Amino acid sequence: MTEAPREEWRRPGPTAEQRRNDLWIGLAVTGLALVSLTLARSTGAFLLGPPPSGLEQLFWTVAVTLPLMWRRRWPVAILLVVAVVFIAAQARSAPETQFSAWALFCALYTAGAWGRNHQLARRLRLGVIATMFAWLGVYYAVMIDHIPPDAFDEAVGPVPPVLAAIVTGVLVNLLTLGFAYFFGETAWVSARREHELRTQAEDLRRSQAEARERAVLGERVRIARELHDVVAHHVSVMGVQASACRRVFDRDQDKARAALAAIEQSARTAVDELRRMLGVLRTSTGADAAPPAAGGVERIGELVERARVAGLTATLGVYGDAVALPESVSQAAYRVTQEAVTNTLKHAGADLLDVRVRYLAREVEVDVTDDGRAGGRTNTQGLGLIGMRERVTAHDGDLEAGPRAGGGWRVRARFPLASAAGTRHQPGDERLLVADGEGRA
Repeated sequence: MTEAPREEWRRPGPTAEQRRNDLWIGLAVTGLALVSLTLARSTGAFLLGPPPSGLEQLFWTVAVTLPLMWRRRWPVAILLVVAVVFIAAQARSAPETQFSAWALFCALYTAGAWGRNHQLARRLRLGVIATMFAWLGVYYAVMIDHIPPDAFDEAVGPVPPVLAAIVTGVLVNLLTLGFAYFFGETAWVSARREHELRTQAEDLRRSQAEARERAVLGERVRIARELHDVVAHHVSVMGVQASACRRVFDRDQDKARAALAAIEQSARTAVDELRRMLGVLRTSTGADAAPPAAGGVERIGELVERARVAGLTATLGVYGDAVALPESVSQAAYRVTQEAVTNTLKHAGADLLDVRVRYLAREVEVDVTDDGRAGGRTNTQGLGLIGMRERVTAHDGDLEAGPRAGGGWRVRARFPLASAAGTRHQPGDERLLVADGEGRA
């Protein structure tokens, strides 16, 4: 995910509900500030010196607190207004200081938390804090000459009274303004992180949706490949057998019956495998749910027998010491052989079919050759050849499919085996199996 630099992120403005809340908060603070003003006048606690007229006191109290009604809508502008009015009110010795100071704290915090341009808001807040301390220094410089001689008659501490008063004022303002700056910065960082988490969550949801789409597509391809293998093979065998039955029906009733029996068996097998695939479609809960195994290398002999019944002179040879293959490899080898035999029956016009299974040191190989014509099988985009390549590639194997130099067609697939793919049978338990037109392997 590519993002803009973190400092360039701009916090979105407040919602309508947040703006309504600010309206009520501003009105409430203004009302409390007016109450505080009334109490200050009632007690005569004019800490900043002789106050201005009552109407002017009212004006400064409202002017410094009422802008909080728009604090999140225009945070930077409100900070400037509140800071300027706050200093002006103190310069005029306005007696209300409690809620006015709180309004300045709130405006300073809001500019840090909600400023659209965080860099600008940061510079402005630091400028306001520096200005407040400069104003504090001016205030102390002006007021120090007006301190009554008896103002500190009761002082008993080790620190000079004037110095103690100055340090106390600096510490209180430092903590107040420092906390306002810190909390505003923290709120902005928290909002930015929340935005990043939402963005990452959205990217994750999008990635998961894409992964699900890829999984569904992969499942469709896998099921389409299985259906193609099942339907193409058995329908091809039935077509060849039906043609043979038609040719010999009047001359040789026994051969016709055998052909019809083969058609019946192929039809039943096709229906069983189609039912198996439909069952997978009904019950599968995820793209990783695999259909039950349709068969492995142990059923390659059945393919050869069907080809033989269809009229080909078919042979099967098994070479090497057989090993227990992983189920997926065994099924892939069976399907590749099935597709190769189907192509021979459908397209080749062949008389001879030779199927060989070789168990080598680090791989198992299936080799299907015939003596038919190659012209009808040169489409490299055919579904059968694509399906074979997909099966072989899924197991990091190699596939060769093409015409032979001496005529006919060859399909040879090699599947690599892990060192622990299976346990070899003891020597002598396996033998070379060769089947011809007179028997089965």
